[in-house]
Amino acid sequence: MIKVLVADDSAFMRRVITELFEAQPDFQVLDTARTGKEAVEKAVRLKPDLLTLDVNMPVMDGLAALEVIMKDFPLPVVMISSLTREGSDTTIRALGLGAVDFICKPDGAISKLDTVAEEVLEKCRVAAAVKIIKRPKGGLAVFPPPLKKTPGMVKVPPLPKQKFTATRKMTPLTRSNVRQVVREAAMAGRPASGRLIVLGCSTGGPQALQEFVPRLPADLPCPVLIVQHMPAGFTASLARRLNEISSIGVKEAEDHEPLKAGMVYVAPGGYHMTVAEGPGGREISLNLEPPLGTLRPAADMLFDSVAKYGNQVVSIILTGMGQDGTNGMEKIKKAGGYVIAESEETCVVYGMPKAVVDRGLADEVLPVQNIAEAAVKALGR
Repeated sequence: MIKVLVADDSAFMRRVITELFEAQPDFQVLDTARTGKEAVEKAVRLKPDLLTLDVNMPVMDGLAALEVIMKDFPLPVVMISSLTREGSDTTIRALGLGAVDFICKPDGAISKLDTVAEEVLEKCRVAAAVKIIKRPKGGLAVFPPPLKKTPGMVKVPPLPKQKFTATRKMTPLTRSNVRQVVREAAMAGRPASGRLIVLGCSTGGPQALQEFVPRLPADLPCPVLIVQHMPAGFTASLARRLNEISSIGVKEAEDHEPLKAGMVYVAPGGYHMTVAEGPGGREISLNLEPPLGTLRPAADMLFDSVAKYGNQVVSIILTGMGQDGTNGMEKIKKAGGYVIAESEETCVVYGMPKAVVDRGLADEVLPVQNIAEAAVKALGR
């Protein structure tokens, strides 16, 4: 039996969500909460298996309540809020703070929750079964120390000196864009090397990516391509968040965009992302081919497209439900590429990495905080 605490500022929504759970034989609603403060207090006292949490609540909003809960007494949390659609940045903040997953309330009348009833039940069943790991600052990634130089790590050649003329258009420096300007200057004249890092993740991925991406060095001599299972409208916010906390540049991928060293590209929700050969070298190709299963973007689609590069590829699989990425990683492995899987100890859901490990494909199985350094070392193998 999954014991649930339902937190929402709307009495109507509390009743609808409660009735949805109570109609199932494997759920029991322990209580409801109207405010974030009440949700925290009842979570401490009742110790539910799962908390469903709204964002816009009085006294203490859902994000503040989530941060307290994940810092002091973590438990599985699923966000159910209209704000998760209208404010995708809010969703990414919630996932970064430790929420397992999110569900958008349908547009229009709140009585339409029954249109996403199956999604609510499926995601809540998965969330209730996950192992929540207590991390510093309620799950937020901690800025890592500079990556130590170790034998086998790739040495990046010095950048060529560039001549600037009076006619060169320069981006003005402001407090908000200084990091972007510095990155653009550093990347100028640095096309991608032959190496590639590709990564797939799903449930728990935004938290894992906040551990992985900030640990990548700004002078990484190759691009990184990431498929995170996420619907359209949310991946841009994820890329912005990762860019804010990382020294390496991060952006949402664009069609026909040339791959550059020292950049991380996040597949946009709703599109498959692949790597293709363009007029100027390797570039990103986005497409609307049918989902693989229910997934678009799918890690297998990206991995299939880079398998032809053989031992130039370092492939990574992080937390997530299902087996997406396994078939593509098998092709990469057979072609001479390197495979790294996240270990069970740090996975929110040990599904995608387990499938890779069980098939005998992983060259290394590591906790998420060690994967960036391992990937950089693997580039120089």
